[in-house]
Amino acid sequence: MKTFWASLVALGPWGVLIVSTIESLGIPNPGGTDWLLVGMAIARPDDAALCAAMAVLGSLIGTAVFFDVMRKGGEKLLAKYTSSERGGKFRAWFQKYGLATVFIPALVPLPFLPFKVFAACAGAMGVPRWKFMGVLALGRVVRYSALAYLGVKLGTVDNSKAWIKAHTWHMVALAVAIFLGFYILAKILDKEIIEQA
Repeated sequence: MKTFWASLVALGPWGVLIVSTIESLGIPNPGGTDWLLVGMAIARPDDAALCAAMAVLGSLIGTAVFFDVMRKGGEKLLAKYTSSERGGKFRAWFQKYGLATVFIPALVPLPFLPFKVFAACAGAMGVPRWKFMGVLALGRVVRYSALAYLGVKLGTVDNSKAWIKAHTWHMVALAVAIFLGFYILAKILDKEIIEQA
């Protein structure tokens, strides 16, 4: 594994693109892109911004393929789990607020918010591709830019891991605040639409 990691680091920004694309296709590699990006920012601080951009690009490419696969085949799988009354409520809720649940795990690296589950739901439920990709791009640009900055500023992977571990609850609070903000905004917009009708 060390040899593989060293070969990715040797590829520089292209290594980040490869890992990000593979991870975004749905092949499990929890945190692989995040930690490779931090490591690259430490090893090559002058290339940190380019590495972050390549991570975003790889995420968009891989997730677009995953989204299309789920768009074509995920509906049948999802129908199995959303055919009940409770499942129907989830489906309606996701159609209304689902992009908030896509944005949060795209932005905040929390292991209990698996991005692929929400991406699969978005594809299978017919969320417009441009909206989904726009939300993903926004979340990933902020996330990967912050991780590259963290790597450059803290100087070692261990320091970066310690910082993230020390701020996990801050990230949870941020995720909750973002979701509540989206939820309240959606409720306000719904109310305005009803009043205008």
